[in-house]
Amino acid sequence: MCGRFAQPRSSDELARIFAARRVTELEGDRFNVAPTDEVAAVVERHGERQLDTFRWGLVPYYAETSHEAARLINARAETVESSGAFRTAFRRRRCIVPADAFYEWRRSASVDAGEQQRPPAARPQPYAIRRADGQPMAFAGLWAVWRDPLTAGRLFTCTVVTTTANDRLAPLHSRMPVILEPDDWEDWLAETGEVRVLRSLLRPAPESALEVYPVGLAVNSVRNNGSGLLDRVPEPASASVS
Repeated sequence: MCGRFAQPRSSDELARIFAARRVTELEGDRFNVAPTDEVAAVVERHGERQLDTFRWGLVPYYAETSHEAARLINARAETVESSGAFRTAFRRRRCIVPADAFYEWRRSASVDAGEQQRPPAARPQPYAIRRADGQPMAFAGLWAVWRDPLTAGRLFTCTVVTTTANDRLAPLHSRMPVILEPDDWEDWLAETGEVRVLRSLLRPAPESALEVYPVGLAVNSVRNNGSGLLDRVPEPASASVS
């Protein structure tokens, strides 16, 4: 799955990389993005590629309240065409969520105590996953517009599509975000995309395309931010995923 990621680049830089017009005022320097946070995402509207702001956690148009967003941060690639929450967005409202890295945690199966009772060495070890070439990742995403029945205000939300983890990431989690290659961006964002083509893009990234390394425990708290969250730390002896 994808439950935390880093989006540190400025909106101007992201707009340049993705050849989009910036319509967001969202700041960069965010290294610990969490569910329901605002994120920058690339969409195509009326033939123009735009970088805009969305809240992470998709709220379907039929939802009575916006609270559903907290549990719809990911959409499974295997069911995205049939799921009531995602099928309309899959057909009409796809986006790219840029990220320099995402985080996963390797848990110790031998420890049952609560997090506060665990010695530091026994706590889940966080890892950062990023592109080996240093370029930002392009998560396949979906977006939606929800209208508040009380205020008639509009809320723009998004979700990240996930697929089966490749062998490199499987020791950390069974799922991983769908990471699009630059040659795939146009097909994914196209307003009239062919389902057959879209379906072919929902695949795990090659193992060689990604770098996986341990980071410090500070990333465990959503209150922490800063580039130091992506600093490499020594590999725990019992937790290697290389």
